Amino acid sequence: MTQGLLIADEDLDSRKQMADLFIEAGYNVTVTNSAANALHGILKKTAQVILISSEFDEITATDLIPLLKKCNRDVTIILVSNEMSLPLIRKLRKEGIFYHALKPVKPEDREEIRQAVQCAFKSQRAS
Repeated sequence: MTQGLLIADEDLDSRKQMADLFIEAGYNVTVTNSAANALHGILKKTAQVILISSEFDEITATDLIPLLKKCNRDVTIILVSNEMSLPLIRKLRKEGIFYHALKPVKPEDREEIRQAVQCAFKSQRAS
């Protein structure tokens, strides 16, 4: 089975950096800055793992994550964000996020996200 990864982020540079990183690692990567496209990717089951920023397309992750989980409860969601309060992260964990990663700033910061995605696909195979 191909490892479909959806990167949903408003920031073009961030999307491109993460896409390059995961394409190089051999994942089947789709990128979007649209909530509608993110939902479409989940409904079509082309993505098993989604990297989502805290806000894009004028919708917050807090509103979008429950929708994504309703569309496909098996999708693994990794939230990539810097500015989130602890109570909000707790709420999103209850909604079913797999991991909260800090947005990479320097190249060495990307290792955390790379490992989180690798772990997410391993947990997909195990379930």
